[in-house]
Amino acid sequence: MPISLYEISVPGFLQILDGAAGFLERGAAHCRDAGIDPAEIVETSIVADMRPFRFQVQQLAYHSIGAIEAVMSGTLFLPGQRPAHDYAGLQALIDETREGLRQIAPGQIDAREGTDMVFRVGDNERIFTAEGFLLSFSIPNFHFHATTAYGILRAKGVPLGKLDYMGALRLKS
Repeated sequence: MPISLYEISVPGFLQILDGAAGFLERGAAHCRDAGIDPAEIVETSIVADMRPFRFQVQQLAYHSIGAIEAVMSGTLFLPGQRPAHDYAGLQALIDETREGLRQIAPGQIDAREGTDMVFRVGDNERIFTAEGFLLSFSIPNFHFHATTAYGILRAKGVPLGKLDYMGALRLKS
């Protein structure tokens, strides 16, 4: 049985975003309990040449709802200047992203299967199919940034496990 474009993207994005909402909440609780200023976490990077936690969480929105919106329009543009979200703002961004994805009907995405998806960066243009874009660009980037955000929280002492990252599994009912 073939799997739809919607099924390869939106449910997986939501699963990890639900996990991210949970690990962000655990991070906020850890900050309260340990007397850590959440702004310290927002600015934390794993290494000096890596973007901070804020960017990692923002990329979850960009590579999920942003990717789906790009598939629907046929073009992805770089997001430009991002807001300087604080920790609570990042939590709100994840909540907004989850809500936006829940509003997307499967047919909206499935109708784009096989269509061109253009990614423009300045004068450079890369052309994908919608499924190629999701499977080879957005989904891997989404997981990279989710894992990095999770890793930063772990490095800051937040007690998290793998299931906190994974969110609710989609078990057979």
